[in-house]
Amino acid sequence: MNHVVVGFVPTPEGLAAVEHATELASQDGSTLVVVNSGVRRNDAHPAFANAAEWDAVAENLTARGIAFELRQPALAESPAEEILNAAREVDATTIVIGLRRRSPVGKLFLGSSSQQVLLEADCPVVAVKAP
Repeated sequence: MNHVVVGFVPTPEGLAAVEHATELASQDGSTLVVVNSGVRRNDAHPAFANAAEWDAVAENLTARGIAFELRQPALAESPAEEILNAAREVDATTIVIGLRRRSPVGKLFLGSSSQQVLLEADCPVVAVKAP
């Protein structure tokens, strides 16, 4: 069985990543593995989805008939590590991450999590911007 892993943060970019990953999964019946985590063992970090945001993701996927697994480790060291670990565990065919728009100076650097996923992934990575 194929798996698509998507990194989710409760932002427009995170929602765009989940949407794109959902479309990929629906094309070939892949299972979608949605990963959300805190940063540096901080589950109060804004990247850590609250219960309502997490439930909304699950409800959307269920309504669309997508097979999925939600992973939200509370004491994660790094979102990138959690995404990469999930991708390796399920032998993912694709990883999807969201990227936010950046200033001209910011364009010189990707976010550290995005950069780590792009450089260390063992499968193709799709980077998605919010509409």
